[in-house]
Formats: sequence, structure tokens, C-alpha cells
Amino acid sequence: MISFPNAKINLGLHITAKRKDGYHEIESCMIPIPLMDALEMIINTKKTSFETTGLKIYGESQDNLILKAFQLLRKDFPNLPHVSIHLHKNIPIGAGLGGGSADAAFALKLMNNLFDLILDDFFLEEYASQLGSDCSFFIGNMPKIVRGRGEMLIPVDLDLSGTHLVLINPGIHISTKEAYAGVTPTIPKSKLEDVLKDKNRWKNELVNDFETSIFPNHPEIARIKERLYENGAYYAAMSGSGSSVFGLFEEKAPSIEWEDRYFKFEKLL
Repeated sequence: MISFPNAKINLGLHITAKRKDGYHEIESCMIPIPLMDALEMIINTKKTSFETTGLKIYGESQDNLILKAFQLLRKDFPNLPHVSIHLHKNIPIGAGLGGGSADAAFALKLMNNLFDLILDDFFLEEYASQLGSDCSFFIGNMPKIVRGRGEMLIPVDLDLSGTHLVLINPGIHISTKEAYAGVTPTIPKSKLEDVLKDKNRWKNELVNDFETSIFPNHPEIARIKERLYENGAYYAAMSGSGSSVFGLFEEKAPSIEWEDRYFKFEKLL
């Protein structure tokens, strides 16, 4: 059985508070985009195996969220058979696009079908929230406002059909420590739901708080955002904690080359 975990972008990302458990409270609107990995899983009668192709994944394989998703389900369903897992990695890693979280969430959905567990989305989101802050979003995989540490999902009436997207990943690794180093948690002045209703407000009010700390250290990332606006984007921002930057266009997006780290989609949705 095969599935295609997709990436996401953030429309605004506010850091609103520091939690006692070490996490931060956030507020954002996440949007799925058509940049995908490929995940295959088949039943194996002997042992569980995991292999990858495509982009190099650093770290030990046993730490991969896909295997953790399998182990998490096995705690509650100990009779699950072994599986052979193959991930073809296409979404840039550590780029603010949620690729690892998507892989984990899609693994849960894939196993739900493969093993006929008949778990509805509520339970899958509960499992996903134990794997990572963004994972729950990819269960429903549709535009949502996210709050808490990312596990609180609120439906949003947002139609981006026909929107064109340019996505640029400059290949700069931004650590979580660096991203949060220069951020002072604050409550936004405007309600996110209200800002999202008016695209004319997006450029000035739909902000990613991480840009404040990251742009001074990496001016080349800030320059990408400027360049997208210069070429007609009605909204541009860094996604997540970076370093990917995207631009949204009402008309067909121009060809904005940025070395070889450049993705362009004719339509966002």
C-alpha cells in the first residue's frame, strides 16, 4: 500500500506564550501544498524493516517518526504484523515544510487502512499529537488554524483555489534553538480569523514571528521574500521556522530562479 505525504506552508505564525512543559504556544494557519514524499508499506511476516531513497535523511533510522508511529500503534494493537517500509524523500528536510510530520501522520493513516483498524480521524489525531506538534494537522490535511503547540485544530473558511505558488528553499538549516532565540512571545493585536478574511491585510498583518530573529542572521532569506514581492506576489513569507520562503500569486506565477533550490506549482489547490 502506498501514500503520498505532502508538505505544508504557514499563513502567519505567532509565538504567543512559553509553556511550563518547555514548548511554546503558537497560532498559525496551515495549508497543504502539492510537494510530496512517497511512502510504501507492506506486511512482512518476518521482521519490520525501514529503508529510504531520495533526499538524505540524517540521524538513526530508529528515530524516524514513521517507525515511532508504527511502535505507537503497536502499544495499543500488540498483534499488528511486521511491515516493510520504504520512504522516498522529496520534501526538503528541516525546511519549515512539515515533511517529517506529514510522513508520520500519513503512516498512521496508511496503517489504519492496511490493518483495518477503523480508527476515525479523532483518534488518529490523538496518536499524531504524541509524535510531534505539526503531525495532527496532516490527518485531516486541509486548511486549519492551529493553536496550542500545534495540536489544537480549528476549521477555517479559506478558499485558495486557483492561487499560484512559488516555493524557494535556500538550503539553509535553521535549528529550533536558533529560531526561538530571538522571539519574544506576544499576543497578536488582530484576530487571525479576521485577518484571513481580507487578503489586503495579509502582507502587513499575517506575519511569521520567526522572521524577526532569523532574517538578521540570514539576510539572503529576507532577500528571497523581497524578491517574491517585487515579482508580484500578493503575499510572501517564510514557512514555519524556515528556511523555505513562499509567494502566493493571483495570476500565473513568474519564473523566479533561485539557483537549483526552486519549486513552482501552477496551482496551489
